[in-house]
Amino acid sequence: MTDVTDSTFEAEVLQVSEKIPVVVDLWAPWCGPCKTLGPIIEKVVSETEGRVALAKVNVDENPGIAQAFQVQSIPAVFALKDRKVIDSFVGALPEQSVKKWVENLAPAESPADLLAAEDDEESLLNALELDPGHPVAIAKLARLNIERGNYETALDLIARVPENEELHQLAAKARLLANNIQLASETEVESRLNELLLFVKEDESARKEYLDLLATFDPADPRVAQYRKALTSRLF
Repeated sequence: MTDVTDSTFEAEVLQVSEKIPVVVDLWAPWCGPCKTLGPIIEKVVSETEGRVALAKVNVDENPGIAQAFQVQSIPAVFALKDRKVIDSFVGALPEQSVKKWVENLAPAESPADLLAAEDDEESLLNALELDPGHPVAIAKLARLNIERGNYETALDLIARVPENEELHQLAAKARLLANNIQLASETEVESRLNELLLFVKEDESARKEYLDLLATFDPADPRVAQYRKALTSRLF
């Protein structure tokens, strides 16, 4: 627990929130409900064993922070992660409700999570024994199988769960390599994309290859929007 002031808010809340969630408890000495809620929050956050940090703000002494959060009544509690408010509540909640709220900010790692954090195949397989749909274990195992040339195995693993950005890229890479499509540079990828544009309307395989090649780019790359627009123009 840290008592935070207007001058220390940047270092003790915003910077810390880049690493772990920070609960900001805004209170005042004259506030009766604050005296009830304060010890509950302190107890619950301490039980996270460092997964969540707690910052206490006396609004009477630190009006700048209260104004920044646009606080109209206290106790007011905010959760920050990566410098942004991700959740909040106002008023004195019972301990069980506060505990559930805090736990949702940074859930405790399960045995499968701990195994999935490792990089050896045995640990990753054991993680899937405990949780067959663990996305981190699936991504790591898929990557291992792609490196070994086991592309179908990688795709079978990825098919177990909804695709996130990482799994989408891995699946695209596995399909390309399974079809012996290996382009060494972005220039070669762009050249191939331009070739495929000529056939995407009539040829489904060309369309699939086009989309898979596009997935090899960083999603923030402006060329992604450019080539998607070109694809839409060809199709419609």
